[in-house]
Amino acid sequence: MLYNYICLVIVNKKFNIIVKGVKMRIGEKIKELRIKNGLTQEELADRCELSKGFISQLERDLTSPSIATLMDILECLGTNIKDFFNDDSDEKVVFKKEDAFEKENEELKNIISWIVPNAQKNIMEPIIITLDEGGSSEIDTPHNGEEFGYVLSGSIILFIGNKKYKLKKGECFYFKPNSNHYIKNNCKTKSQVLWISSPPTF
Repeated sequence: MLYNYICLVIVNKKFNIIVKGVKMRIGEKIKELRIKNGLTQEELADRCELSKGFISQLERDLTSPSIATLMDILECLGTNIKDFFNDDSDEKVVFKKEDAFEKENEELKNIISWIVPNAQKNIMEPIIITLDEGGSSEIDTPHNGEEFGYVLSGSIILFIGNKKYKLKKGECFYFKPNSNHYIKNNCKTKSQVLWISSPPTF
């Protein structure tokens, strides 16, 4: 088993520079985080814009990531380098704009922002989805749990099975996802929806 060696430069709350030499099985810990977040290797690779093969080799410590790549992977897993090497870090409560992870789907004309990027380990998963004109979310298949959404701007059509519902800014939806469901933009400008899914599905 190979070990990855990383020299970390961490800035603490007083902006003092701390240099730490770290010896650990990075891949093993990334795998633990990935499983904890409920992601497959392919899903993590997709979010990080990496290949599944690279993630597989990384988790087996057969390759070493660059610092930039490691930071990207950890961001997708809802953590950062400082917390990654600090098992005693407190659970994060407040999330800032820069904590969000975004993914654009050009085919569906949408942008999904995971505003709580580690939500896969939680009961709920909040996202903000922005739909361009003619844009839609992916069709989600039936599953246990609940879905809630609040239209922040524009107007949308919510499709649940064979039924459809029109919603505009300031209106919300709530339903149990017993049928295929998705949303579609219903105006000539962008629409934005705060969508909360339980359990996490995005």
